Amino acid sequence: MEEIKVKGMAKINISLDALRKREDGYHEVKMIMQQVDLFDEIHLKKIEKGIIIETNCEFIPTDESNIAYKAAELMMKKYNIQEGIYIYINKKIPVGAGLAGGSTDAAAVLKGLNELFGIGASEKELMEMGTNIGADVPFCIVGGAALAEGIGEKLTPIKGIDQWVILCKPNISVSTATVYKKLDVSKIKNHPKTDKLLKAIENNDIQTVALNLCNVLETVTENMHPVVKDIKRRMLEYNAMGSLMSGSGPTVFGLYKDYGKAKSAYDNLSKIYQQVYLVKSCMGDE
Repeated sequence: MEEIKVKGMAKINISLDALRKREDGYHEVKMIMQQVDLFDEIHLKKIEKGIIIETNCEFIPTDESNIAYKAAELMMKKYNIQEGIYIYINKKIPVGAGLAGGSTDAAAVLKGLNELFGIGASEKELMEMGTNIGADVPFCIVGGAALAEGIGEKLTPIKGIDQWVILCKPNISVSTATVYKKLDVSKIKNHPKTDKLLKAIENNDIQTVALNLCNVLETVTENMHPVVKDIKRRMLEYNAMGSLMSGSGPTVFGLYKDYGKAKSAYDNLSKIYQQVYLVKSCMGDE
């Protein structure tokens, strides 16, 4: 095999809770993550030497600061790969959006190189490597839906929800590091009811899920970018069962049981915002 194409799926947060700030600077989190079928396409091809990245997106770097580059470099060093690798990222997930667009590209590179070079690394080994690159990378390797704890690397796969999802990203980007830096855990008023959400997901009780969506980073990002609150309000006006900011934002999602309502909301939001997507959630494992 000389080349391979891998999909990197976007994710949303059904919940996101920050429990405490750790000594290493990371936050201890507890969150429910779910992939949706918006994805980047990663094309990996063997070359003589080095790592070359090209992309259709002007907003992401193509040097060693790219998280996909770091993933390739880590894999090549760990398994003593002598050949080089060409990476083409066909970017469809918005950048700096809270949808794990960078992390999922890194995960796709780890999985793709594992197959391309016949390394045979286990999913657990890939996840351990992913943790060294970014907190969301292990989830993007596992995929589906999961409860994530620790800094995001301790994963418990769950069934997930089966819904139409509207994603709407305003024309701004948000730094995850900045949002977490501004978060004061002691001042969080509303924490997610994680156990209640997990039970509702297990019972396919989407109404309860929709009413209990919660992300403790939301108020931080809203204070910096009030447009996040505006999009949430519009989502609910356009018949979303529930709406929430994903990750550190600024993307807001709405859950829809009915395709017709979702399409109508998509059409209305598309008149106001440039980056609007109508997608489906990807079910996880029980």
